[in-house]
Amino acid sequence: MSLDEVLADYLAHVKTERGYSAHTLAAYAGDLADLVSFAESRGVTGPGGIDLALLRDWLWVATERDLARASIARRAASARGFTAWLARRGIVDVDQGTRLKAPRALRTLPRVVSQAALEGAIARLEERTAEGDPIAERDVAIAELLYASALRVSELVGLDLPDVDRGRRTVRVMGKGSKERVVPYGAPAARAIDRYLEHARPAIIAAAAAQHAGSESADVAGHEAARAAAPASEPDRLAMLLGARGARLGVRSVYRLVAGMLEEIPGTGPSGPHALRHTAATHLLDGGADLRAVQEFLGHASLGTTQIYTHVSAERLKQSYRTAHPRA
Repeated sequence: MSLDEVLADYLAHVKTERGYSAHTLAAYAGDLADLVSFAESRGVTGPGGIDLALLRDWLWVATERDLARASIARRAASARGFTAWLARRGIVDVDQGTRLKAPRALRTLPRVVSQAALEGAIARLEERTAEGDPIAERDVAIAELLYASALRVSELVGLDLPDVDRGRRTVRVMGKGSKERVVPYGAPAARAIDRYLEHARPAIIAAAAAQHAGSESADVAGHEAARAAAPASEPDRLAMLLGARGARLGVRSVYRLVAGMLEEIPGTGPSGPHALRHTAATHLLDGGADLRAVQEFLGHASLGTTQIYTHVSAERLKQSYRTAHPRA
């Protein structure tokens, strides 16, 4: 079998049996396609030619291209998974990737927003709802739910109406590795969600449906300008969060919203939706929540992933100590 054929079989295996997200699959495919291209440039045409020396040379070239340590570490992990599968399938006799090492990815502390700053940012969103703007009401519901339930942005935009239990104040989400979990949300998020579902979402659907009907009329009349201004399809009646045209809200829209919320708040690090997830986790630990409970809440497979938030809490404590203690 050629390298391309073997790689295609491996990616199909990963997709169907490992339950990886689309983002992870794309990263694996990109890494291994680059490995195959590198191997072919060295005259290797079959999987038996992928040995430890070639793998090390491949990572070395990536290092020379100034790839980030995290990217090189991911490449090494992708290669090890591939070579282990080749050995298990009997395609090669020895797993050449077991001794492949890569530099550890530098773990930086995530950005965390103070409670007061976050409350101020949400209050500014609330001010936009004074005139009953449905999009503004939706945005408040997004911000409250991201912080209340520490959702990943993919989990948030993937919510359907049956996933929201307003009586129990919980949402059912599908996390990484197709793992389902149920997480709670509090009273402020409940008020924002209720207002959005009872007022804003129906208003968005009504406006989108009217545009769609106008689009169909324009099709009959042949008015190109009216057709271009209308949405291409009917509103999505299952998705919880909708865009202005009635379709399921996209990830980029949530990124823009959160970045706008946080742009006036001092601090370094990414300003996307994950900052609210980091903030929620850190505030839970600051408030005395058990680390195992936070792990379950976040949907982390490993406790080690959750432990980074203990470092964040420790840094916050040290900063408070330096600021407040007379002999710091």
